[in-house]
Amino acid sequence: MEIVQTVSEWKEMVTPALQSKAEEFHLMGYAEATAEDVWKCLMQKVWKGDPEKRIYEVVQDIFQLTTVTYISYLTVSAYQNDDLFASIAAVTNAEQ
Repeated sequence: MEIVQTVSEWKEMVTPALQSKAEEFHLMGYAEATAEDVWKCLMQKVWKGDPEKRIYEVVQDIFQLTTVTYISYLTVSAYQNDDLFASIAAVTNAEQ
């Protein structure tokens, strides 16, 4: 019997694969990569939410994650954070 669950329900079980992918990125020069960043990247860029999958599909997605996809995720996240900080600064300066 194959168990199908949402990817978030598999997270704890696939943590070693996430850590392995983060270590792979370290070897490729991305020293700041973490298992949590890899997970967030997969949720946003690969799964686009919390779909139902079998565990082997989740692990396969983790190991197939490319540095291109990961860097794209980091870039978009940085821009979103910059926009947030710019918005906060604009509101703060307007109030003064």
